[in-house]
Amino acid sequence: MPTKIRYFQTLIVICLCLLYAQVQAAEVTVQQNDKTGLLTWTSKDDGFSIQLIQLLPDFVRAVYAKHGLPADEVERIAAYCDFGTIIQNTSQQQLSYRVADWRYIDKNGKAYPVKTKAQWLEEWRKAGVKFAWVLLPGSGDFGIGDWQQGFTTIKIDRNEKFDLVYTWTLDGKKHQGKIENMSCAPASLPENTITK
Repeated sequence: MPTKIRYFQTLIVICLCLLYAQVQAAEVTVQQNDKTGLLTWTSKDDGFSIQLIQLLPDFVRAVYAKHGLPADEVERIAAYCDFGTIIQNTSQQQLSYRVADWRYIDKNGKAYPVKTKAQWLEEWRKAGVKFAWVLLPGSGDFGIGDWQQGFTTIKIDRNEKFDLVYTWTLDGKKHQGKIENMSCAPASLPENTITK
């Protein structure tokens, strides 16, 4: 076999191995709550950890109604696919993130931006609402071990699967992760579900 062909084949194998290593870098786990059946996705990758916990619409309604949001605004956010989200810097470097850079991909492969806290607050301000808690901050700069939490909202049919593509920057270098086959919480739990 000529040297050029062997060199080319070796180069292709190396490139494929590197690509596979990048795609497989994230450690994604899915856990199901034994009592409720609700799912939690956790991804750990390159100094960044993100956990997304399905939230029932009734739970979301209760949280926002308790804080005095108008009924129409409570219903509007409860109609989204809501997740309790925890993100953390697991590296020994500076980390930052911007929700405005995150996307979710529907079953047809179309990507949509994740709605940010700033977008929600602007809409609520126009409706006369001054509430600003609960939602995941739209951006953050983390030192070693820093973390943040809040709700993340995805506007998609409750019965449709989607992928979440998220990004973060670690010491000036941008990274991207992906969680596949995510789903919204059901509209409600079955009546026979035991919750304590």
